[in-house]
Amino acid sequence: MNVPVGFLAKLWSLASFLPFFVLLLLLGSAKALLIGPVAAAIVFLGDSAVIVGLWPAHFVWTYCCVLATKRIGPVLKILAVVFLPLPLLLLPVLGIVGSLLVGIGYGVFTPLMATFEAVGEGVADKLSHCFLDGTASTIRGACMVVRDVTDFCFHSYFSFMDELSEKMGDDEAPIDIKLSYLPRSFLVALVAVPLDVLMITGVALWKSPCMLLKGWQRLCEDLVGREGPFLETVCVPFAGLAIILWPLAVVAGVIASFLSSFFFGLHAGLVAYQEASFQMGLSYMISAVALYDEYTNDLLYLREGSCLPRPKYRKAGSAKYETGRDKDEHNVTAASAEKQHQGQRKHRRVLHRSKTFMETIQRLRPIQIWDWLFRSCEINGRILLSEGLISSEDIEEFIAKGKGKKLSIKLPAWCILHCLIRSAKHDTHGLLISDDVEVTNFNWPKDKVFDWMLGPLLVLKEQMKKLELTEDEELCLQKLIMTNANEKPSDWEDCGFPSSDGVKRAQLQAIIRRLQGIVANMSRIPSFRRRFMSLARALYLEAIDAGTIDGSRKVERKVKADIASEELQSRDVGDTKGSSNGTSVDVDMV
Repeated sequence: MNVPVGFLAKLWSLASFLPFFVLLLLLGSAKALLIGPVAAAIVFLGDSAVIVGLWPAHFVWTYCCVLATKRIGPVLKILAVVFLPLPLLLLPVLGIVGSLLVGIGYGVFTPLMATFEAVGEGVADKLSHCFLDGTASTIRGACMVVRDVTDFCFHSYFSFMDELSEKMGDDEAPIDIKLSYLPRSFLVALVAVPLDVLMITGVALWKSPCMLLKGWQRLCEDLVGREGPFLETVCVPFAGLAIILWPLAVVAGVIASFLSSFFFGLHAGLVAYQEASFQMGLSYMISAVALYDEYTNDLLYLREGSCLPRPKYRKAGSAKYETGRDKDEHNVTAASAEKQHQGQRKHRRVLHRSKTFMETIQRLRPIQIWDWLFRSCEINGRILLSEGLISSEDIEEFIAKGKGKKLSIKLPAWCILHCLIRSAKHDTHGLLISDDVEVTNFNWPKDKVFDWMLGPLLVLKEQMKKLELTEDEELCLQKLIMTNANEKPSDWEDCGFPSSDGVKRAQLQAIIRRLQGIVANMSRIPSFRRRFMSLARALYLEAIDAGTIDGSRKVERKVKADIASEELQSRDVGDTKGSSNGTSVDVDMV
């Protein structure tokens, strides 16, 4: 596209843009005023009802699990019983306040953003989309938010508690604390919390005008010059919206700094306990402020470093808090990054972050990796159904009761393991999710949850590479991961696994158990359960139509009714996204 050059051209670009932007802003604001209160009421009332309604069960069950678990030592268990009432009593209050804020934000910004997205490139009939987008879809999205919160409170919470109540392995020890270390830890936290809150909040307030002015300057320059994130025509309407909403981003940054300062202060007490030193705790208290000051300087392109000292808060050789597994993950990730940086295997296409505003937003979200996993589960689920490794009873149990580890845990674990095997065979530095797309630590979604996954998966990939599996072993491994317990070596006796090497079998069992643990943690994310339930219903009906399984008439009618309801709820959202977004990555999972 042509970028305006010269003062007059830029001035004309700005003048022609303003009426267009004002009309979109007024239309979006009108839809927010009409739809926003309804969506906010749905989110607020629905989430509050779920949180308050399940709060007595959460309160009682938390105490029961804490008292019954063997994973917590006696001293820590006594302290937990004494101090648990405070967070448990605050839970409904914080839930209600959070539901109100989320409802207001969702009800206001979703219709507003949908109005601007409707004029993007590739959208047919922009005029009708400007008026219709963000209306019914916002209401349906609010209902989806309530459903996700319900899944988290009703399923994810009890899954956490069940894991806490599980029996410990022979090589595990209960978590406990030393009473002699607590006084200095509490004293450091008592000193560090108010000081860190005061200092970090002060730094944030002091630099907030600079953040506001620099942000406005950069956004205005990019808008007038059509550079940076506003280079493409589709992103121009968002320029004015970003300029208007930038003060809210600055206020949100100050509030986030204020809230995070409490955790910095509490972490100082933890450092004092870990290092058994009052001085080290105070050193971290000072270093936390210096680290925050240095981070804000880098963010705002100010002077390098910090004017505050950064004393050491770890004793020499105190790497005991970094486990061997963490070290392996760090070493593997660092080695992979170094090799990738040197430009090896340049023939492979890697998903680089886009330069446009909308594509940048999508790249920062983990939706592509999420879609890859569910698409892989869909394809492999069909294969396992045809081979009889998944039965109609497995799917019906998951649909009717929401349980069934074979479907919700073992199927995703096999999909990830198959990806690791492919990546190991091709000797890639990252994870090979298709023939020409490799996910590395450079293009991995910048999301904490997914960051915690990348390191372990790279370690497991290197372990799979050293095992050098044959094709017969891979086929047998598919059956073993779906049908066997994989808890101890005896579970693989008389299983038909081609290799008789006991060490190799034990390593594969350990890899499978770890993958199942990763998937179990992923399944507690609310959207995982909702999407996997839709996947199970689709597989169930498809298998019945193909004659692969003989399903229950009652379950079949329920599944058809649920699918019809979901299609009605998501039709508007799917049409909008399909017409305005063409940046999704179509990858082959098998």
